[in-house]
Amino acid sequence: MTTASNKGLLEYVYTEASRGNAEPLISALADDIRWTIIGTTPLSGTFEGKQDVIAKLLVPLRARLESSVSFTFERFIAEGDHVVMLAKGSATAKTGRPYENVYAIVAKIVDGRIQEMTDYVDTELITSALFS
Repeated sequence: MTTASNKGLLEYVYTEASRGNAEPLISALADDIRWTIIGTTPLSGTFEGKQDVIAKLLVPLRARLESSVSFTFERFIAEGDHVVMLAKGSATAKTGRPYENVYAIVAKIVDGRIQEMTDYVDTELITSALFS
């Protein structure tokens, strides 16, 4: 895949996620994906494999939100098989608190599949908005 197609894939899956459609993201994950959320929040850690990501990250995150996170993209930066997405995300937590986070997501895309992902986010916001 080209650098442009890797950027396009990441933008597409997060555009669809913003619409409440997680299927393109899940389909784009490699079976042996390694996804890391920085920090020490209840959602932080490294998740190994598609089923681990779904069960231990995506399902628990969705359970804490009234609706899907709506992403506003600021920039995509790509080199080779790595793409960085800078974005803002907006949702309402089930706590009633606004969830307005900022993201720097680094993805490694190999053969059209997301092989690795690291989310650099406001971890204090995750804890205060979603878990307090």
